[in-house]
Amino acid sequence: MKSLSLTTRISLLFAVAAALVLLVTSYFLTQEVEAHFEEEDRIELSGKLALVRNLFAQASNSNTLDRLPQQLDDALVGHHGLAVVVADATGNIWFATSGANFPRTLLQACQAQPAACTDGTLHQWEHKGVSHRGMAVSITAGSGGPYTLAVAQDIEQHAVFMDTFRSVLGIAIALAALAMAGLGWIVTRWGLLPLRRVTDTVAGISAERLGARLEASGLPTELMPLAAAFNAMLARLDDSFRRLSDFSSNIAHELRTPISNLMTQTQVALSGARDTNEYKEVLYSSLEEYERMAQMVGDMLYLAQADNGLLTPGRERVNLGDETQGLFDYFEAWAEERGVSLAQTGSATVPGDRLMLRRALSNLISNAIRHTPSGQTVRVSLAMHGDKAVIAVENTGPEIPAEHLPRLFDRFYRIDPSRQRKGDGAGLGLAIVKSIIDAHGGSIKVASANQTTQFQLTLPALSG
Repeated sequence: MKSLSLTTRISLLFAVAAALVLLVTSYFLTQEVEAHFEEEDRIELSGKLALVRNLFAQASNSNTLDRLPQQLDDALVGHHGLAVVVADATGNIWFATSGANFPRTLLQACQAQPAACTDGTLHQWEHKGVSHRGMAVSITAGSGGPYTLAVAQDIEQHAVFMDTFRSVLGIAIALAALAMAGLGWIVTRWGLLPLRRVTDTVAGISAERLGARLEASGLPTELMPLAAAFNAMLARLDDSFRRLSDFSSNIAHELRTPISNLMTQTQVALSGARDTNEYKEVLYSSLEEYERMAQMVGDMLYLAQADNGLLTPGRERVNLGDETQGLFDYFEAWAEERGVSLAQTGSATVPGDRLMLRRALSNLISNAIRHTPSGQTVRVSLAMHGDKAVIAVENTGPEIPAEHLPRLFDRFYRIDPSRQRKGDGAGLGLAIVKSIIDAHGGSIKVASANQTTQFQLTLPALSG
């Protein structure tokens, strides 16, 4: 089943809410009107009770008592719907207006306990489809003898009015609910206009238009966080698409070079007869290209593991000073060949994966040696600062422009691709360093100024 639109849902909620409010209001209003009619009937009946009671009080002898029925008829002329009954102590009807029909229980209660029947409690009953309200009290004539006096009022007009009143209220509530639904639909459509504009903008965004942004100005306060979050997401997507595009072109470029070399060498080798040594030379050259591609593929797989959270470093105790010295011994011959000195100061011990941390340090040190001019020194300093270990790898040489620093850890990123030299690597070394440091819960940053470039790593130290 097709789900209801937000506009329809809000319109229905408007209607339901209005109907509930009006129903509750009409209930209390109806109760108030009924209470008003009941009070009017009480006052009317109490007045008639007082009139009859006064006439009985003036009946001082039997003569005046005999004239009471005529006096009562005269006093009640013009009171349509009013019924009066007077019964003596034996229960015989002493006086009754035409049409008077009282429940016998109403009269018997006062006859049984005359002293208790003085408050004029209001009673309601129905006879032949007509509703009545009445009350009964015990009175005493001036000449003596208790009587039961009952008066009743025909309230059929009240009942008809209340039925009509309830019908009108029901129709009014239904019309009001429909009106609220219509107004709710109009108001909601108008209120959701900014959201529809946002939807139209979002619908026009594609991989080719990731630079589009939602205009936050003019949006309701509730939609501003949504617009800001969506714009931030678009910025991340735009950056990811750009990096992916760069990655695709870079990997194609990196693989094209060794493949072209292999094809050229193979074509040259096949172009004429060669002796064994010449074929060996071609194979050795091809092997170098294969090793280069294997290294590139291995690095890419390593980074893919990092992206998917599959790098789980061990938690052994790693002495970074010993690892650095071991790497100095490994790079010593290459450093001497380039005329570069290696220096280490300080010490630090961290929990982590020794091979992973050694690989990160190796990448940084080899990168520093590669970019250090002859006669200069690559310095590695280790220090402990509270619960952190700080490793700094520093080399002198040309400064790195500030605009390149944030992207140094991107894959395949080079400051000047046109100056790539054989042996410089595929541009994945620093990206691998960052993935290793991130996996260990650390951070890495780079600064370049005054002909000096420094990479600084911060790692959690051993507790206790």
